[in-house]
Amino acid sequence: QVQLVESGGGLVQAGGSLRLSCAASGRTFSSYAMAWFRQAPGKEREFVARWSGGTTYYAGSVKGRFTISRENAKNTVYLQMISLKPEDTAVYYCAAGPIMAAVAVGIRSVSSYDYWGQGTQVTVSS
Repeated sequence: QVQLVESGGGLVQAGGSLRLSCAASGRTFSSYAMAWFRQAPGKEREFVARWSGGTTYYAGSVKGRFTISRENAKNTVYLQMISLKPEDTAVYYCAAGPIMAAVAVGIRSVSSYDYWGQGTQVTVSS
């Protein structure tokens, strides 16, 4: 069992920055792939970024603006967001899943992740 708690969301103007944190507890943190998803009102949850085995992956819409990083000693994964846009407004979720789970359904599928945090709201004003 893995418990995930996100923090760091808030209200920011377009062009601003935020850093989200996801603190993990429970089973061995380092053995899981970690990811960030987001969900805007009326839309499906969508993949944002993933850290797995030292390799990072990003959705095209955030590549070059968002950076996912991981600090195993603190059991924490981060999402640094710069040059934020109003379309980045969403609830951001941290997720964890077995590294090999993504082989069958892909890293962008919610089905690749077994554990989810409660979400943190990010609002970008224009």
